[in-house]
Amino acid sequence: MKKATFHFNVPPFLKNRQMRNISFFIALILISGLVISFLYNFWLGVLLLVLACVGLTVVIRDLNLVEQRVNNYMADLSYVVSRGEQEALLEMPVGILMLDQVQRVKWINPYLQKYFADERIFGSALETAAPELYKIIRKHWNQTEAFTATWQQRQFVMLIQRQYQTIYLLDITKYAEVEIKYENEKISIGEIYLDNFDELSQAMSDQEISNLRNYVTNKLSSWAQQYGVYLKRINADHYMMMLYVETLEKIEQDKFSILDTIRKETIQQNYPITLSVGIAYGDSDLNKLAELAQSNLDLALGRGGDQAVIKPVDEPARFYGGKTNPMEKRTRVRARMITHALQDLMKSSDQIFVDGHRFPDMDSWGAALGIRRIAQMNNKQCYIVFDEEDVHTDIQRLLQEIKQDSELNAAVITPEKADKLATDESLLIMVDHSNPIMGAAQELNQRLSNRTVIIDHHRRGENFPANPLLAYVEPYASSACELITEMFEYQAGDVEPISELEATAMLAGIVVDTQSFTVRTGTRTFDAASYLRSSGADVDQVSYFLKENRDNYLAEIHLISLVDFLSDQIAIITAEVDRNYDAVTAAKAVDSLLSVNQVEASFIVYQRTNDKIGISARSNGKINVQLIMEELGGGGHLTAGATQLADKDITAARTELVAAIKKQTEAATEV
Repeated sequence: MKKATFHFNVPPFLKNRQMRNISFFIALILISGLVISFLYNFWLGVLLLVLACVGLTVVIRDLNLVEQRVNNYMADLSYVVSRGEQEALLEMPVGILMLDQVQRVKWINPYLQKYFADERIFGSALETAAPELYKIIRKHWNQTEAFTATWQQRQFVMLIQRQYQTIYLLDITKYAEVEIKYENEKISIGEIYLDNFDELSQAMSDQEISNLRNYVTNKLSSWAQQYGVYLKRINADHYMMMLYVETLEKIEQDKFSILDTIRKETIQQNYPITLSVGIAYGDSDLNKLAELAQSNLDLALGRGGDQAVIKPVDEPARFYGGKTNPMEKRTRVRARMITHALQDLMKSSDQIFVDGHRFPDMDSWGAALGIRRIAQMNNKQCYIVFDEEDVHTDIQRLLQEIKQDSELNAAVITPEKADKLATDESLLIMVDHSNPIMGAAQELNQRLSNRTVIIDHHRRGENFPANPLLAYVEPYASSACELITEMFEYQAGDVEPISELEATAMLAGIVVDTQSFTVRTGTRTFDAASYLRSSGADVDQVSYFLKENRDNYLAEIHLISLVDFLSDQIAIITAEVDRNYDAVTAAKAVDSLLSVNQVEASFIVYQRTNDKIGISARSNGKINVQLIMEELGGGGHLTAGATQLADKDITAARTELVAAIKKQTEAATEV
């Protein structure tokens, strides 16, 4: 006989912890009240017991009902959420792609399916069904953050959850197009200047001036109308323009051919005009853009003109043109004005420091000696800052002569001593360079950055000091010595003249930079040389200073023997990996190659003594080596340039050089 069993069902609401705690608390209060009631009065206790039973029955029923309704609500909510998740996966505008372990399509939501048209890709290998998408996913497979990619000519933000083999794709093409349109419609401001209009117009009749002005204006107006550029003439040789960035990109693709068009056509008319252009963009402040455009125009003019400089805000500049020799356009009036301004700055300074470039050559030393003499003529103490570690063999004989002159030798000091002597009222004059990084006194340059004068004949670069007191940068001059020699003509007549040694050093500087008056030589160059000769410059001593020692001469010949020809017009010397050469020997080797028939440009790649790879370049003017060197991070002139490469070996440096040469020669051919 089976034994009867009793099952007690716990009320549902007691399964809830919070409800259970409340029930136990109420039961405790109720039992305590009943006990007290029975102790006080038996019949009162019975009455309360009956009421408690009735009340407990109602409360338990209602609590069970509440619990049931809560459970039903949660079940309904869970169903709605689950259904919403399913609908979201199917309907939301985000593509979802699930893959299995072997990269087959496991599931794809309808939103993403429309990008595959009617093609069914379930179970297909993704590499076969969508090879472009597969490449993108494989490339970013280990990337945990969202990324942007282009697929089917549309822009997507993609996120890969590798642990779930799931890829999410959000189509942002519309927003990308808005962003592109916004960037393309940013305003650019430009300045156009006719480089040599004033010089040409001095020898022209009014009718010829009017014809030339109308020709240039009509040509520029047609060009502006072609590209949708707003152009406004400010005066006879100055124009202002406004254009969209999108338009600027089209003009850059054309490589500013308007520069070559106007130059070539005006040459045919016997009135060769060149243009300089400065354009700025990348800021919503139009005043700031206008200032930057003017600064870019100044940079173009400082580099010799006949070129365009495009520089966005806080980005490197881009250069176009500059393929011709700069035209002679500095005047005696400008030289006199610069001299008087320099005299005023000297008189308002307590002392003067002259800073030539590191590893100085004859031009740098001659210019420094010339400035020191001008300072003495204005009764000012002047020091030449020189680091003895930066010594080339071609100036050792000059240094020996300087050491024999006690007064001159005392004026030559180290960068450390110069930094100690300098005050806030001192004046720093940079000669034969305009890049503070190239100077011998870099700390002093930073300290006196607002008390700086620049006298240089190289094309102006991007690292030009921001606030020089005076800048005399003339790419049309042969050398810094030529510029400074002209200043002696405007000094007081009762002061001590330039010494023979100083005149000889300055003449040697001109001879070196003009390669014995064969390149970058104008009438002003011969005038300066004549003045120095009349001041006691010794041509025999110039020859003595410039003589090479035996080892350097043999090294130069050895380098020439390593030459190979990229073409009939381009020669390249690739030096040995395990031997160091100084810059002067390398430069003389490439200079010599220009005497070879048909060679228009020569280059050398060599190991420098500072553990960097040096590249020097020379040209007869038909190939712009400055643009090639700028491509590699350097600079220079149309006919001479150089650069240094860190963390490269000679083979890699030569490869980069050849690529830069081909790029520039192809660009020149296209024009």
